[in-house]
Amino acid sequence: MRIMVQKQGATKCGLAEVLLLLAVLLIGRGTCTYHYGYNPCEEEEALSRGNPVIRSKQVCGRPTALNRNVGGEDSVAGEWPWQVSLMKMGKHVCGGALISNDWIVTAAHCFQQNSSPSQFNVLLGANKLENSWPHKLSIGVGEIFRNPRYAGEATSGDIALVRLAQPVRFTDYIIPICLPAANVHFPPGMKCWVTGWGDISEGQDLPAPKKLQKLQVPIIDTQTCRRLYSIDTGDNMPPKSIQDDMMCAGYAEGMRDTCKGDSGGPLMCRMNKVWLLAGIVSWGEGCAERNRPGVYIRLTSYQGWIRWHIPDMEFIQPSQGHIKVKNIGAGRTDGMGPTFFVTALLLAVWTLNRILA
Repeated sequence: MRIMVQKQGATKCGLAEVLLLLAVLLIGRGTCTYHYGYNPCEEEEALSRGNPVIRSKQVCGRPTALNRNVGGEDSVAGEWPWQVSLMKMGKHVCGGALISNDWIVTAAHCFQQNSSPSQFNVLLGANKLENSWPHKLSIGVGEIFRNPRYAGEATSGDIALVRLAQPVRFTDYIIPICLPAANVHFPPGMKCWVTGWGDISEGQDLPAPKKLQKLQVPIIDTQTCRRLYSIDTGDNMPPKSIQDDMMCAGYAEGMRDTCKGDSGGPLMCRMNKVWLLAGIVSWGEGCAERNRPGVYIRLTSYQGWIRWHIPDMEFIQPSQGHIKVKNIGAGRTDGMGPTFFVTALLLAVWTLNRILA
């Protein structure tokens, strides 16, 4: 009888240990790790509620740094990790946004028609232009693609793609921004942000150490923007037209706006915890003038053109309160992720121990 009890005990302990080990392994697999702005916990949470979330192959639009000084103008390091400086012969000329590990998007007017890529380099991971910030990375330009529709100031097609000479490695300070699908709508009144190292007023440079500036601006509907630009046009100045591939953001009263040097920079809107590139700084009349809000190229108008040059580029669609993108992995049963199976397994272990006790 004593030997039989020992054997039963051995069997009980062995089975329980195996099940507990499996539980630990599954828990380890289900651990949520925050990595370059992506938190898989949010995905598991959505799955447990039955909402499908398909993971993107690239992490975008989720900075790890958060600036709690909402009303300030200075940005903190890592707050806008897709912001780049386009430099010509070592001097800042335009802003831009990183959209993958080897592409940036900026304004077409930042380049002459015959611009040579060898004249330019792209500065990434920078918050201040004039310092020895250890996270900064300067990379040469491989190719420049100006949109063929662009025909000069205030015309359509003021968008350009720049392929970096070599891919970059993502860090907490270098992350791409997400591109919205063509049917994503940014409604009037939506509060978005624009960033850049441009002049702080017309003709006045950003003072040293040239810290990245940010400004919150509301989206203005196209009809209202066209009406504003028709006010006080003057006798010698034909009114500039707001085209369908343009969008406006800013304030009718002026005072706050982008300026020279901000061109090509991102207009960013946050949807469902992800930052989307809504527009590209294009033009305006003066800086922060009354009835002259900033005009941006609408990124959703150029999905086809971008995909032509970058076939594997992803465009995301916020859906049902979560981000839904191209499916690149195996699916899982809705509502039955790792958490469900771990709970069931632990319950089985507890029940078995009670039976064999």
